[in-house]
Amino acid sequence: MKFTKMHGLGNDYVFVDVRRETVPDPIALTRKISDRHTGVGSDGLILVGGSETADVSMIVYNSDGSRAQMCGNGIRCVAKYAVDQGLASGPAVRIETDAGVKVAECRLVGGRVNAVRVDMGRPSLSASKIPSTISTDRIINHLLRLRSRTLLAFPRVRPADDGEPLALSCADTESHDEPWTSDCANVGGTDDPPDSAQVAVDYTVTCVSMGNPHAVVFVEGLDTVELEMVGPMIEHAPEFPERINAHFVRVDSPGHVTMKTWERGSGVTRACGTGACAVCVAGALTRRAERKITANLPGGDLQLEWLDNDHVYMTGPATEVFTGEWPE
Repeated sequence: MKFTKMHGLGNDYVFVDVRRETVPDPIALTRKISDRHTGVGSDGLILVGGSETADVSMIVYNSDGSRAQMCGNGIRCVAKYAVDQGLASGPAVRIETDAGVKVAECRLVGGRVNAVRVDMGRPSLSASKIPSTISTDRIINHLLRLRSRTLLAFPRVRPADDGEPLALSCADTESHDEPWTSDCANVGGTDDPPDSAQVAVDYTVTCVSMGNPHAVVFVEGLDTVELEMVGPMIEHAPEFPERINAHFVRVDSPGHVTMKTWERGSGVTRACGTGACAVCVAGALTRRAERKITANLPGGDLQLEWLDNDHVYMTGPATEVFTGEWPE
């Protein structure tokens, strides 16, 4: 089976043209081919196919095999693939996704695509669209309280005089009257690890759907965010029955933000295009940032605009890494 490895700002995927190749079990293939030790290594698998309503179609699978409705970095790569491979004449490419048909404008250098501007459509703040059990009128700046029993991995934690472990918390654990829990409890993998403590976190989130769900958290300092701990807690919070992507954002100026991402089904990624779009919307809604921003992600910069037509436009690079054959 022939494939192409591509990435947008380090958010990498394996692309398979299913007009030419057969993929009988995409979930199993995704898990195998995405493995960074025994496979090609990627954040997931994207199947590129034909379409009756667009130039091409794309189906996205996260590295754990779950299906994603949209992928901002992936769709730029699909547009590049379509033009470079002659599947679309360009520079405009219509792409059918699980979140509807999107239009991508390709920018060519030396006859090949190196950057793409995508009309990502209208954001949704509807609880039913995200989906979330939070009421729609509380989607903006909702206080999300989470508590998880987690292995202590911090040297500053020491036993008390009576030998009991001290509680480690990011908030006052005693102030929570409700028993907030998350599916990622017991990160250490045991029911009652001996060196554990209740970790409680309070975050104010703004939830936005860009075809897939996002929870945006604005923070003063990104370095203090334990992304691999709190990311799964938000992803699996009971308020989000289909899980959610989590983004932590520092506003550097009205036109510039810096963000880190935990993607549902993939974990920490170097970039998230739909997430950056959600951050643009959340920043404007909460009056923290302008409607036109540069988002700095670990993999690089994306340009976002939330225009008066209510559509969000994303501009960023698309890069081909290599092609190969996967043993069937």
